[in-house]
Parts: sequence; C-alpha cells; structure tokens
Amino acid sequence: MLAYLSRRLTSLILSLAVASLVIFLVVEVAPGDPASYMLGINAQPDTVEALRDELGLNVPRYQRYLTWVGGMLVGDFGTSYTYRTEVSGMIADRLWISLPLALFALTLSTLIAFPAGILAASRRGKPADLGVMAATQLGVAIPNFWFAMLLVLLFAIKLRWMPSGGFPGWDDPLQAIKALTLPAIALALPQAAILARVLRSSLIDALGEDYIRTARAKGLSRGQALWRHGLRNALIPVLTIIGLQFSFLLAGAIIIEQVFYLPGLGRLIFQSISQRDLIVVESVVMLLVFAVIMVNFLTDLAYALVDPRLRRRT
Repeated sequence: MLAYLSRRLTSLILSLAVASLVIFLVVEVAPGDPASYMLGINAQPDTVEALRDELGLNVPRYQRYLTWVGGMLVGDFGTSYTYRTEVSGMIADRLWISLPLALFALTLSTLIAFPAGILAASRRGKPADLGVMAATQLGVAIPNFWFAMLLVLLFAIKLRWMPSGGFPGWDDPLQAIKALTLPAIALALPQAAILARVLRSSLIDALGEDYIRTARAKGLSRGQALWRHGLRNALIPVLTIIGLQFSFLLAGAIIIEQVFYLPGLGRLIFQSISQRDLIVVESVVMLLVFAVIMVNFLTDLAYALVDPRLRRRT
C-alpha cells in the first residue's frame, strides 16, 4: 500500500506542476491588457506603462510564473489587480460558499442515486426499473439552470418557502443552509440521474458474475447476494463518477451561482475574466485544478481500499 501511495503522490505532484504551467501560459496569451482595462480607453500610454510597472506586468513572464508558483507554495496567491486585496482572502471568502454547496449537492445526489440505482438493478425489467430509468433520463435531459429557475418560481416566488437568491453568511447557519438548498437541489438532481444509471449498470454486470451465482447456489436470495457481494464490487465505476461529480460541482457551478446570486468561486472567476484580473483567474483556476487532482487521488485510494487487487496492478 505504501508503494502504491508513493506512486500516486508522484503522479499528483507532476500533474500539478504541468497544470500550473499550462494555466499560466493560457491566461497570459489571452487578449486584453489589465492596465488598459483598468484605466479605460482614453488613458495616456505613459500612465498605462506606470500602472503595468506597479502591477508587475512588465517583468519577464518566467519571473512572474516562478513568483506566482513560489507564492502559492506558501499560501500567497498575490494581490488582485482590480480590488487591490489579497487573492487568498478573496478565495477564502468565496470558498466558504462554493465548498458547502458542492458537498450539499453531492450528498443529495448520492442519497437519491443509491436507492434508485439499487432498486432499478434489483427489479430489472419491472415497472420500478422502468420508472427509475425514465426519471433518470428526464434528469439528464433537463438543463440545471432551467430547473433552477423552476425551483425559484415554485418555492421562492409562489410558495415563499425558500429565498430566491443571495447568501446571508454563516452567522445564522439555518438561513445559510436555506439559501443553499435550492441551488444544491438544482445541481444535485442531474448528477443523481447520472449516478443512478451508472450504479444500475454496474450492479447488473456484477449480478451476472460467477461469484454471485455461487452465492445464490449456497442459498442466498438475489437481494442478499446484491447487498453482500454485488454492491461492493460495483463501486469502482461509481466512485469514479462521484469523484468527477464533486470536481464538477465545485468548479462548474458558475451558471447556478449566477441564477441564485451566490458570491462563490464560479462567480469570482466570471467577474475576474471580464475585468482581466489575471492573477485572480490564474489562482482560482489553479485551486480548482488542485481540487480535481486531489479528488482523483483520493478516488484512487478508495479504489485500492475497495479492491486490494488494484494495489498490485499499478
């Protein structure tokens, strides 16, 4: 297990190094000058150059890259060009919205998907299976931003059970959770549909294996064989989907945050791109890439725990 862990850690470090270089180069070659954007189109060239010197944009790119990476290693993400505040503080403020939202949505999707997937697999070809598959097909087809607007119209405007948008902060946890409930549902249901379909397919494949037939021959019912043997062996693809979903929910909730006016990481990226605040864009994207790579790393460890044979294969 230690050798397996060391190989995965090496892969993680190399992936982060390559990702940081790619992110920096892509953002740097994007059109538009932050100093010109901040000063406006009527700014004098010498004024623009002075601001570029102040922001450190006239320093060679390789020096800026090394400074940026070195700062991140000690928790210093630099200073925002637009707001003139520490990027780390801006990220921390918004992470306390995006991270709970992602965890909330992932929890909801898992709680919905597992019973639905297990029910469909255990009742294959029966009305319960057909009903679950029809519901999941609908969940995959409906765009989450459209579903989010329906939730706002029903629960916020008509019934007035939930707030329609904004975030009150964590001083009142109950109000904060209420503010995140509708966004979490809008994010969770499409992901639950995907996860339920993957779990159903994986369980059906597992139920056709020889070890399941052996368990049935020893006297176990179909349900007992599914719970004792089939579910654990069907978890490998499910864990992959859960890992990918968490990464998506953390990094890809830009539209939902716009619908509900949530000041999270997605909205911060959107605003920073429009304002050409390069240091913020680079730092937030790098943080999200780190989250994706770390989730994949933890998923690999979960694979090894679920199926010890994988430790010897890689």
